Amino acid sequence: MSIPTQMSLVGFVASAPELHFTKQGAECCRLRVGVEQWRKEVDGSFTKLDPTFHDMFAFESTARETYARFRKGDSFVASGYIHEYEVESRDGASVIKEEFVAKKIGHNINKTDYLVQRGRHAAPDRSLTPVPEPPPIAI
Repeated sequence: MSIPTQMSLVGFVASAPELHFTKQGAECCRLRVGVEQWRKEVDGSFTKLDPTFHDMFAFESTARETYARFRKGDSFVASGYIHEYEVESRDGASVIKEEFVAKKIGHNINKTDYLVQRGRHAAPDRSLTPVPEPPPIAI
């Protein structure tokens, strides 16, 4: 059996999250996100390019948590999918746009300092046993 995987997006929050409601009353969180871009040079070094910016949405509990926990500038890792849709441009032409729909999202541990506060539902880690201190060395 293969490992189930999902598309992911790594970036930073570029605008304050906005909480809205769908016509059916479901929570929907919208935010602009930035994705850092790099170019590998011939000598092996990397040059930082301008970031690209995209729309990201989350629904229901992910929307509530995103709105409550994320602020502009936060780094994140999200899993989900790309939703493509068609809009009419100013000149009347049809244009395909896309947005990332986050099913799960969390702060990027490589760029975020944080403290984990385990809730009452977290299982205790029974694999750890106290290690006795070594006896003092007599000189």
